[in-house]
Amino acid sequence: MPEAPRPDNEEQRLKALRNTGLLETPREERFDRIARIAKRIFDMPIVLITLVDANRQWFLCNYGMGDVSETPRSVSFCAYAILKNEMLLIEDATKDSRFADNPVVTGKPGIRFYAGQPITDQEGFSLGTLCLIDTKPRKMPVEDLIALRDLSKWVEYEIRKKAERR
Repeated sequence: MPEAPRPDNEEQRLKALRNTGLLETPREERFDRIARIAKRIFDMPIVLITLVDANRQWFLCNYGMGDVSETPRSVSFCAYAILKNEMLLIEDATKDSRFADNPVVTGKPGIRFYAGQPITDQEGFSLGTLCLIDTKPRKMPVEDLIALRDLSKWVEYEIRKKAERR
């Protein structure tokens, strides 16, 4: 399985991520609320708000992945999503050469569908994603993709609001 390449601005991106002060923080209702809404709107078994750190993706919010708080960056779909400031949509991971032999596809949780919208800071650095995951392949209508992007803007707003208070 090929690991996602690192963004060209990786050092600055990681500095921006750490400057948020969000890594290793307790769950917050503001982010849980957004994930619950996404879970209901899109009827997804798994919704995550991730922060992609140097060697892991840390879950700022986790619905559907159990008590897991992070996974290795090497198996992260989100590590691919942060490479461009646009949504990464995988309708069937078993048919995508980047992910077909990924342990989270071949084993638990058996990811098939992934839609991840990058979350950026005010300077445009990709911090992580708001992502939707299903264990069966699926397609999303354009209206749902727009709604996911809108919800990710809400996550960005909450991150900026929190940063202003620090």
